[in-house]
Amino acid sequence: MADPASTKPFGPEETQRILRHLQTPTVFTNMAAGWPALLWTAERLSHCLRDKVLRFRLGRKEEKNTPLFETQCSYVEARLEDFLSWTRDQTGPLHVGPFCEYPNSEYWAYADYKYIAMLFEDRPSMFEEVKWSDFGFEGRDGRASTLWVGTGGANTPCHLDSYGFNLVLQVQGRKRWHLFPPEDTVNLYPTRIPYEESSVFSRVHVVHPDLRRFPAFHGSRVHVVTLQPGQVLYVPRHWWHYVESLDPVTVSVNSWIELEEDDVERVGEAVTRTVACAFKRDDDTDDWLNPTEDGVASHQDNMQSVNLALRACAQRHNKPTRDQRDAGLLKRDSGRQIKERIKDSVAFRVPFGPHLIAVLPETTKHLEVQSQEEEEERRDGLTRCRPAGPADGTHEELVLATITTNDLLDCLLHPDVIARVTELLLERHTGSHGSTNDMK
Repeated sequence: MADPASTKPFGPEETQRILRHLQTPTVFTNMAAGWPALLWTAERLSHCLRDKVLRFRLGRKEEKNTPLFETQCSYVEARLEDFLSWTRDQTGPLHVGPFCEYPNSEYWAYADYKYIAMLFEDRPSMFEEVKWSDFGFEGRDGRASTLWVGTGGANTPCHLDSYGFNLVLQVQGRKRWHLFPPEDTVNLYPTRIPYEESSVFSRVHVVHPDLRRFPAFHGSRVHVVTLQPGQVLYVPRHWWHYVESLDPVTVSVNSWIELEEDDVERVGEAVTRTVACAFKRDDDTDDWLNPTEDGVASHQDNMQSVNLALRACAQRHNKPTRDQRDAGLLKRDSGRQIKERIKDSVAFRVPFGPHLIAVLPETTKHLEVQSQEEEEERRDGLTRCRPAGPADGTHEELVLATITTNDLLDCLLHPDVIARVTELLLERHTGSHGSTNDMK
């Protein structure tokens, strides 16, 4: 029988080369063939984890046109065995468990973002069953990965990750990904409330958008893919994504891959936290802090983080890496992604085909059909709100909304504003007058 490693469509070095050239989300269809982690069904994980308790996030199965953020969810502490019994409707009088108050016909559940290094700290052999080394990341395995187990309807609100890029292995069931390029940030109404370090959320429910409130979303360019078991999805840096489980039980494993550009992003994230904590408090009633965060740090601690991030970024800038030394051989797009290496431009072409499938944007027509009613409501709303003209001789007083602290923070912490503040801080810290692009 052939060794699965010998049947991979791409070797580690070629896969690294592919990743350097990819510009859009892409599915690797057969790179995980032979990985023991493909046997990590919820049933097997339940047997391995036994009495280990996980935290599940629960939400109602209802169609809404607003995102369900983690601060608005219910939470349950339970074993995977309890979770599986609940998915099978085995929570009657003889099976009263942690999920008993949440009928699975009305709720979905999600054990998301669970660090495998912590889940299997007493079974380190499990780490080796995740083999990111096949993608050219030598020594990278389950220790640097997270586990996601959910039911149909479980979802992650649309957001972008500030650091690195993402590799996602689908193990059990299917998940549908809605992805948007960084250039669509203006159409996705970014917010840092709720606050979570390194996550920028969208105020838009991208599957059921309220175009009356968020008309610019009409111009976004969604890329949709349904990830099947055994496939690995590459999510480029700063691509927005909304993810939803389609099948009764889903399991996936992911790893965020660090990039040199993350040094600049860490400065921006430190600034974001400092400003957010200066305006908000631990006891604020609007649940502004995501449950994944430990609490509000002092201003002194936050400023120390800003200075540490600036120092680390400046040190890297003063010691050029190989990519920086070869900067003349690199082209980058407006999102600072590597566009091509001139020396490779003739010799290498991304080998798209059955083993490597690009996720293409859906047509504008599809988006228009999907949201036709919302668009009509938006136009009707604009007509109703338009002040009366001189024809009827009346003048309606313009009603202005009261600006809240969160509104102010949405402006102060907008990605474009934070990027400019980061640039100014780096100039002040290093005494240079170049843009942050010189440090990426």
